[in-house]
Amino acid sequence: MEWSFGGHRWHFEPGALPRLMGIVNVTPDSFSDGGRHVEQDAAVAHAHALADAGAHMLDVGGESTRPGAAPVTAETERARVVPVIERLARGRVPISIDTSKAAVAEAALAAGATVVNDVTALGDPAMAEVVVRRGAGLVLMHMRGTPQTMQQGDLSSADIVGEVAEALAGRLAVAVAAGIPREAIVLDPGIGFGKTVEQNVALLAGLRRLATLGRPLLVGLSRKSFLGALTGRTVDEREAATTAAHALATVQGAHLLRVHDVAAARDAVRVATAFAAARGDAP
Repeated sequence: MEWSFGGHRWHFEPGALPRLMGIVNVTPDSFSDGGRHVEQDAAVAHAHALADAGAHMLDVGGESTRPGAAPVTAETERARVVPVIERLARGRVPISIDTSKAAVAEAALAAGATVVNDVTALGDPAMAEVVVRRGAGLVLMHMRGTPQTMQQGDLSSADIVGEVAEALAGRLAVAVAAGIPREAIVLDPGIGFGKTVEQNVALLAGLRRLATLGRPLLVGLSRKSFLGALTGRTVDEREAATTAAHALATVQGAHLLRVHDVAAARDAVRVATAFAAARGDAP
């Protein structure tokens, strides 16, 4: 399986280590590290540290998508991320822009990003045209509702893995019909985005079913609230649970992991991959 984006070609062979996407939140209100890297120099220094620790890609975001987060304007989001991306684009690690706004994606890709990580899976009707014209990669994520509403209302599902698979297959078809090459697309089940604790665990256990969609899977587990619910830990105390979840995702066949602590994730995926290979069940 291959992911082609912005002149890069990443091959995901059976048994290979997952690639690590380091999180760079240029926001005052993200759930884990909001405010720590909102200043440009701090964000760039943090990104360089992630790259030095082994991140294969840096995911830069200027709008929090935690439950209940207040939306920001495209102008505010652009002002946060574009100067950071311009500086990071000079480095050796590809840059992803974490945005659902086509205007922000356009500016970020012009500044040097090569991937759009869209939690709304082309919710902005103009996004597909931007991705096509720029030759960018695209991450399509599953989310019920919006960050403001996603944990409200009835979240029941008879088969959450099947529901997510069907929804992602539909968004994949929309993206391809809009002219985005299939090989440029990665899928994300959206763990934590409009799901119960039990559903998040089921999605982690069901990644192999999602892999039948034929595209690489990006999984975001790092420090999420379902891990806190399972362990009773606060967001700053969830690194051990996160490391365990990264190992489980690796064994289940995740191709990419979106992480805060790259060094811990790197160790987790190495141990999990070796275990799977010894068991004769390479992810």
